Amino acid sequence: MSHAARPESHWKGTTLRNEPHSRTDDASAALSSPRRSAFSPAADVIGSELDLRMTGSHVVHALTPGFCDAASVFLLERWRVEENAHVGVDPPRIEARRTALRVGPGALEDWERMLPVGEVIAFPRDTPYARALTAGHAQVHSAVDPHTSERLIASGDGAARAVDLLRVASFLVVPLRLRDVAIGFVTCTRGPDRPSFTPADVAAVEALAARAAVALDNARRYERERRTALAIRNSLPPGTAQEFEGCRTAHGCLPAGQGNLVGGDWSDVLRRPGDRVSLIVGDAMGHGPESAVAMIQLRTAVRTLAALDIPAADLIGRLDTLAGDSPGVSFATCIYAEWDARQRTCTLVGAGHPPPLLRGPDGLTAPVTLTGAGLPLGLGAGNYEETVLSVPDPALLVLYSDGLVESRDADIDQEISRLARTVDAAAAVEPVGGDGSDMLPSLPSLCHRLLHAPSGAAGADDRTLLLAELTPVGS
Repeated sequence: MSHAARPESHWKGTTLRNEPHSRTDDASAALSSPRRSAFSPAADVIGSELDLRMTGSHVVHALTPGFCDAASVFLLERWRVEENAHVGVDPPRIEARRTALRVGPGALEDWERMLPVGEVIAFPRDTPYARALTAGHAQVHSAVDPHTSERLIASGDGAARAVDLLRVASFLVVPLRLRDVAIGFVTCTRGPDRPSFTPADVAAVEALAARAAVALDNARRYERERRTALAIRNSLPPGTAQEFEGCRTAHGCLPAGQGNLVGGDWSDVLRRPGDRVSLIVGDAMGHGPESAVAMIQLRTAVRTLAALDIPAADLIGRLDTLAGDSPGVSFATCIYAEWDARQRTCTLVGAGHPPPLLRGPDGLTAPVTLTGAGLPLGLGAGNYEETVLSVPDPALLVLYSDGLVESRDADIDQEISRLARTVDAAAAVEPVGGDGSDMLPSLPSLCHRLLHAPSGAAGADDRTLLLAELTPVGS
């Protein structure tokens, strides 16, 4: 090689970064290198996906086949699972997971058996991978290290394939570092028909690796938040039908973005003394763990307050006070309903939430005009009004989150009217209400139909729906 380097003592190869030199010179050379353009167009998408594997795939596609013949991305397993990822001065080994791989222009499936993505490998301290991480700089060699050679040959997937991979004229390992902490490494290889990696090549890959490390960290953080939020949401009861005297319910939630986002929507149904039933749909603003935790806090508070058997307006007033005293819970909305089948009344209280819909015996669904819409929870309003409806005949009550009626292109009142028409159209397919017949089997189906119905909403918010078939009893 044309650069000065210190030879390895135990196997044929050379290592860059063992002699002092100007990093500024390397960066300037990288920017002027004609090979830089070979991977920079593909590199532009690095960080566009909040997914570890997709980000790793963008990195290897940026490098291969224009810059090198094969590339892979490994992430330290400790970092990936968020344990202490600090690599000691001389660790006996490092455990890293292969997150992405690309060998030439071919498809990944051609190499998946020999080099499976997701495989965790323990690299001994004398391998260039471990040395790159502990030393904090790139390693360049003229051959693949013995540990990797032995592992590939022993894989038993065909000697010819292993030989293809081992026909290397230049082998590069670049650490992935984030705030001076090693999180993994990138490997690049070139075959005998290509020139060896130069200092300018190394600097270019280091610049790419610096961008990739930030993108990978963002992806890891997002995946962690999504797992946390999903774990919290999965702790809620499933969206199944429930039956009480004079009331049958079905509820469900359709997360935004096919589950990529987790918001603060929730619904609950509570049995009350005197054959009463409380129903609530709420929405803690935002997405991610914070809104999911806020949702759990509000849901738990409603259950606690309902057990005190206080008037509906007082219940929401106290919930407003609790939300104001709880960090991260402010500006949540909800609609609360209390059905008394014997009194044939439905008491409603709103807190900055879209009004419920009611479908009566005439088969027409319309929004309920509330006495007061109420301010969102957590603002210290403390003044909520009850709307008491007389329900002498069987009816369908529809409580929902704003994800079903928000739209960039239409007024919310128009979207609420559209949802009412959608309920009528869906109920015509799944008959519900009006004749007092046994309609429980159709409620879950109607709920599913409404959640998945096309709408003007942009799909950026969760859809939560609670249906209650109200049937008066007694005299």
